[in-house]
Amino acid sequence: MAVLSRIDAGGTRYEVRSHGATRRLLSDGVFHSAWNPRTGLTGRVWDLFLAAAFTRAIPARRILVLGTGAGTALLQHRRFLDPETLVGVDLDPVHLEIGRRFFGLDEAGAQLCEADARRWVAEWQGPPFDLVVDDLYGHRAGEPERAVPMTEAWASALAGLLAPGGALVANFISLAELRGCAQVRLASARREYGSGFCVRGPRDDNAVGVFCREPSSAGETRNRLRRVAALDDRRRGGLAYSMRRLW
Repeated sequence: MAVLSRIDAGGTRYEVRSHGATRRLLSDGVFHSAWNPRTGLTGRVWDLFLAAAFTRAIPARRILVLGTGAGTALLQHRRFLDPETLVGVDLDPVHLEIGRRFFGLDEAGAQLCEADARRWVAEWQGPPFDLVVDDLYGHRAGEPERAVPMTEAWASALAGLLAPGGALVANFISLAELRGCAQVRLASARREYGSGFCVRGPRDDNAVGVFCREPSSAGETRNRLRRVAALDDRRRGGLAYSMRRLW
C-alpha cells in the first residue's frame, strides 16, 4: 500500500493511500472514504448505502449525502443511479479538497456544500429529497464517532427532508447503536416510515438503517440490484450485503 499524500491541518493528519486501483482516505488513522473507479464498489460500508438506495421501486432522482468524506457515496450514486440532483454536505474542507484531487469527486457532478450538517438541514428551503444518506462521523482517540446523535429531534429534522416515497439511510458504527436510534426506539419517529431494514456487510461492524416512507422488502431490493450486472451478488465482485427487516 502506497501513501500518496499526507496533509497536517487543524490538528488532524490526513493520509491518502492507494491499494491497487482503490484510493483510501484516513483522518488520524480512521477510515473515512474509499473509491475504486474500475468497479465503483469498495467492499466496505459505503456499498451498503448503495444497496439501501434500491429499496425504492423508482430510482431516486434527488439525493442528499450528509457527511461526504472524499465523496464515495456521491461517486457511487452518480455511477449507478445518475440522479437529476445530487447534493453533498461536509464540514471538513480538507475532505472535499482531497476528494477533488485524488478521488475524482468532480466527476460526481454534485453540488458540494462545506457546512455543518445540522445548520444546513435547519436552513434548507428547497424541494425534498427522494433519498437522504446520513454518514455523519468524526473521530476521537483513533476511533470513529457519530458527529450527530440520532435523537428524536435529529430524526424529525431528517424526516422533514424526505419526499413522499423517500428513504432515509443512516450509518451506525454497530448494531447496538442502530437499535438505540430514535427510529427504532420511539414510535413517534417510526411512524414516519412504512418499513425499516438493517443492512450489513461482510467486512465491517457497521449497521446501516434504512427507513422507507413506503413499504418495501429485502427480496424486491435484491431483485432490483441483480438487474444491474455490477451489483449482482451472484457474480464474483458483486455487491455483498445482508438485509433484514426491523419492522
